[in-house]
Amino acid sequence: MEMNAQTNATPNKHSSSYREISKHLFEGVHFRFPKYRHDHPAVINVNEVVDERMTLGQRVADAVASGMGSWRFIIIQTTILLLWAILNSIGWWSWKWDLYPFIAMNLLLSCQAAYAAPVIMMSQNRQAEKDRLTAQNDYNTDCKGEEEVRNIMDHLDHQDTVILQIMQRMEAQHEEVMYHFSRLDPEMARRLGMDIQEVSKEIVEEETGDSNIAGNS
Repeated sequence: MEMNAQTNATPNKHSSSYREISKHLFEGVHFRFPKYRHDHPAVINVNEVVDERMTLGQRVADAVASGMGSWRFIIIQTTILLLWAILNSIGWWSWKWDLYPFIAMNLLLSCQAAYAAPVIMMSQNRQAEKDRLTAQNDYNTDCKGEEEVRNIMDHLDHQDTVILQIMQRMEAQHEEVMYHFSRLDPEMARRLGMDIQEVSKEIVEEETGDSNIAGNS
């Protein structure tokens, strides 16, 4: 019974000593890291937002501007104008509805330009609104990214500070242990204070010498 009591008391003693050492090692170290809350607005899909806000007139303006700004429109219009000019110049019948200098054709082209310009400008205004919304969304995303990077840097800086404090505590404890150990065994303390390469070299030399002695014997 007494042996069991001593056995149970020994781990408790070591545990309490370990807790005291850990408490002394980490005493005064600020472990509370800065917290960050993701309370920024959600990232939006600009295309979906613009499509939801588009009116019927804006959709028509986009369709007209897209059609007039294509090679198909240029080819069709060029073909119609050439046929118009040919039929009214060398037609196979006597009736020609628009003789040279093709006043009716010029009138139609002027009407087309008069209506095409405002429609294209409406489409450009809608595109400009989309560009402004995209720029605002990019700005919000950049601000969010900058805030997150700043918080990450603060976290890393605090982490470096904690590591430095722990290393300083460990160095202080190492010096204290070496001081007490040197009072008990100065030679062993000197060996422990040597550079690790020199210690490794001595160990290798000792092992080599023991091997040679064993081989000679």
